[in-house]
Amino acid sequence: MDDCIFCKIIRGEIPSTTIYEDDEVKAFLDLSQATPGHTLLVPKKHVADIFAYDEDLASRVFTRLPKIARAIKASNPDIKAMNIINNNGELAYQSVFHSHIHLIPRYSANDDFSIHFGDHSDQYDSAKLEAIAAGIRQQLED
Repeated sequence: MDDCIFCKIIRGEIPSTTIYEDDEVKAFLDLSQATPGHTLLVPKKHVADIFAYDEDLASRVFTRLPKIARAIKASNPDIKAMNIINNNGELAYQSVFHSHIHLIPRYSANDDFSIHFGDHSDQYDSAKLEAIAAGIRQQLED
């Protein structure tokens, strides 16, 4: 896409600090650096989000993820863990609509990055959980 910032980065029209690149993907340091080493993995094929992936593209992108994650972790002995995040849609905090995966190294509980999962388990008994699962399974069968 002509106006997509990640497509421009892939084409070399906008500079980036690349850490990995092959025919299918490009991984480069995020300018925001939520923590040092914060990397974005993007498919070279422009797709807006995970909902636009077919199995072939998913395989080509996601098979590269462990190798890149291991390299980031091995690059700094202070990295203790890593968040791997893929936001899909504006409500899910996607701000660039070219699919991308964030690899965010974690150094400590005080490294200025957090995610909050609310606990609503008291609102879901086994019948409600089964109804949700049945709806999802039905979509997988269609």
